Amino acid sequence: MAGRLLARIAFGAALAAILVGCGASDQRYYLGAFEQNQELRELFRLYDKEKVQENRFVLITQIASGLATAGRVDREILFLTGHVEQSPADIYNGYYLLLVADAYRDMNAAPLAIHYYRRILNNYGDLLVRGISIHLQCLQELIAIETDPEERIDEYKQLFSRFPEQSPGINWYNMAKSYEQVGEWEQAMQAYQKYIGSADSNITGDTTTLRDATEKVNFYNSTDRSWLVPDLDTLVAAVKDALATKNVAKLRKYEAKVNFFQEPWDQSQIGQDETVNYDITNYLSSSNVSLDDHYDLEASGQAATLRTTGWNFRPATWYLYFRQVEFPENPDINMQWEWAGVYFGEKL
Repeated sequence: MAGRLLARIAFGAALAAILVGCGASDQRYYLGAFEQNQELRELFRLYDKEKVQENRFVLITQIASGLATAGRVDREILFLTGHVEQSPADIYNGYYLLLVADAYRDMNAAPLAIHYYRRILNNYGDLLVRGISIHLQCLQELIAIETDPEERIDEYKQLFSRFPEQSPGINWYNMAKSYEQVGEWEQAMQAYQKYIGSADSNITGDTTTLRDATEKVNFYNSTDRSWLVPDLDTLVAAVKDALATKNVAKLRKYEAKVNFFQEPWDQSQIGQDETVNYDITNYLSSSNVSLDDHYDLEASGQAATLRTTGWNFRPATWYLYFRQVEFPENPDINMQWEWAGVYFGEKL
């Protein structure tokens, strides 16, 4: 559907160029089968006569909306681009091209939408329309649809530089992800730290991103990574042996030194007045721990849990959580395994 529409636009571009050369809007072309639409006919008549830019702005936006509502987004685009070509001094041209870019975005024609958003940023001054910056809108849209991480990084930089008060903290997190994609780990960590320090880092109530950013910064800044083990079987066997022999020193050796967590699968499994104060020494010495024979590997192949029972704790069932560490900056460490934490209670 989008392909046929783009083909119609391409075909109509040649006709529109001829019409522009004639120096008239030629409402017959733009209306076509909709020439019985009296409202559009009247808008075009007024548009042809009006010379004041501010008044033309109202007419042009109404015509564009009317064509789009009539199902002719192709003619909306051609009308707007034709006007920009015919009236290069119009101060509202940046906004008209923003409407064009948005139309292509809505058609899922991302390359064309990106072309026009960038064209506005590079060739047209910023403009407030109904109190909203068109450059801000362009940057926000580019960030949403851009797939090239280097381009996205540049767009984030512009956003933070030009519109710091309108850039939520989550943008720092997403910028860090883009830096990771291009292998710029130092810059990624700096962006994660900006996100962690932002006032709205957890404003949405989603703790996943904040936890992810915090863990990555902590791990990156750690100089001791001696707890990592090359393969999962070796790590699980070592932890199981430490539990079976109640060897606390050995157990601590394999416990992650940063980002180690202790939390229930379900908070309701912990009493309201009970605080989880994880201390392996106290609980291991007073518990008769039983271990499952095999660990449960997650579908991703990058995490696993080992069920243990008999802890002198409520609940008495703990799942030890193991995961691979993603640290591409150092191939010797990347994808090694760590004992990352404990989940209390039965799996949900």
